Amino acid sequence: MRLVIFKTYQEMSVAGAAYIAERITRFQEDRPFVLGLPTGSTPLGIYRELIRRYREGKISFSRVISFNMDEYLGLPTGHPQSYHTFMWENFFSHIDIRASNVHILNGETRDPEEECGAFEEAIKAAGGIDLFLGGMGEDGHIAFNEPFSSFSSRTRVQILTEDTRAVNARFFDGDIKQVPRAALTVGVGTVMDAREVLVAASGRNKARALRDAVEGGISHRCPLSCLQNHPKVTIMCDNAAAVELEAGTVEYFKTLEQSIQEQTGGTSRP
Repeated sequence: MRLVIFKTYQEMSVAGAAYIAERITRFQEDRPFVLGLPTGSTPLGIYRELIRRYREGKISFSRVISFNMDEYLGLPTGHPQSYHTFMWENFFSHIDIRASNVHILNGETRDPEEECGAFEEAIKAAGGIDLFLGGMGEDGHIAFNEPFSSFSSRTRVQILTEDTRAVNARFFDGDIKQVPRAALTVGVGTVMDAREVLVAASGRNKARALRDAVEGGISHRCPLSCLQNHPKVTIMCDNAAAVELEAGTVEYFKTLEQSIQEQTGGTSRP
């Protein structure tokens, strides 16, 4: 595991976007780059930076296939708070990705099991996820994999906890009753199958989850802790999210990052 601590959310966002752009532009295989994507407030800064790079002609998404992590079950695709709407308004409409290469789970499906199975098959058909960008829930969930989700889980229906619905109520006029009670989500196993995982965490409200994911043992109570077993995972955070880490942990990762930058000439910084 690699933990990179930045002073601010903006610095983290710029570095995260640069890291993703570098992975896409240097991809040499004879197939599109497959990118897993999240929603939520944390990745917005990364999306803005990737859009800026596209507009400056520094990157193209014409050979990128995307798979989004999740979608609310039962919410119409055109709903202002659907993840379809979120992704097109905040990212896809501003870059040159092909609409046929965008994959977002259909929350309006009449057969959720079939929808989830088809999503897994589409990932396989695309060659698997090359890089999965993820966020971090306050309780340590990734995508909508709530605490105690199976580490071998695949794309499925997930009943949302009241805590998750309460946090997301801010997107529904502060009314938890408007927040769907279930979602379609990639599984923990789906994320772990990605060749690389990049997680972004920002703010003091993510500090406890970050501590548990980095310093705690691997536990179903904190789904993100599964990433301790992933061969190539980077967690980016700002200082606010790192406040509950032990001083020795912070010093270790900062020293390690300095060594990495010295050896690579700064080309390996997320």
